[in-house]
Amino acid sequence: MIDLAIYDMDRTITRRATWTPFLLHCAARRAPWRLLAIPLVIASMLLYVVKLIDRGKLKEINHRLLLGGETHPHVLGPLVESFADLTLEHNIRPGARDAIARDKAEGRRVVMATASYRFYARAIAERLGFDDTIGTNSILGLDARVHAKIDGVNCYGPAKLAMIEAWLAEHGLTRAHVRFYSDHASDAPVFEWADEAVAVNPHDRLARLAKERGWPVEDWG
Repeated sequence: MIDLAIYDMDRTITRRATWTPFLLHCAARRAPWRLLAIPLVIASMLLYVVKLIDRGKLKEINHRLLLGGETHPHVLGPLVESFADLTLEHNIRPGARDAIARDKAEGRRVVMATASYRFYARAIAERLGFDDTIGTNSILGLDARVHAKIDGVNCYGPAKLAMIEAWLAEHGLTRAHVRFYSDHASDAPVFEWADEAVAVNPHDRLARLAKERGWPVEDWG
């Protein structure tokens, strides 16, 4: 039996989303000419807004546009590391650091569960002291190249809960008490599953849901 503290990342731990900034970071440093594709990136976002594509397809399209169809680890690695460093320097909520320290002091296993790609979220999580990272996976080729294609499902909504439960089973862990933090109502399945749900800097829909359910609301700055 294990006590867990599970955190969403984008706009919960971080002030701003990370996926598009990560892609722009990579394009600017590896192939600046790819920034010419920004109008196509915006067009794909509009397709998502009008529900012609889902979030997973949006990620795959923008990955291909700004990072390429496949990327070798020796190229991707330094980009991930430099982006993680910038994120910790400029994009972490002060309250997130306090909560992580508190949960670790209580003896909880601290886990990040994010819809962002695991290959870069893990670098951010490790710098913050997380024990494990659950996130959207990319298909890896036989040569370990990262492809612009999601392996399995986007770690979002009900799929995030399924991936957390699969992670528990894979590691042979049985939950004792689960504390979960997120800013967004899309994480309602995990909020309902957790023993202790905490809405962090919630948007309007989550704020209403937290009020209905009696979940505490925290402002992490």
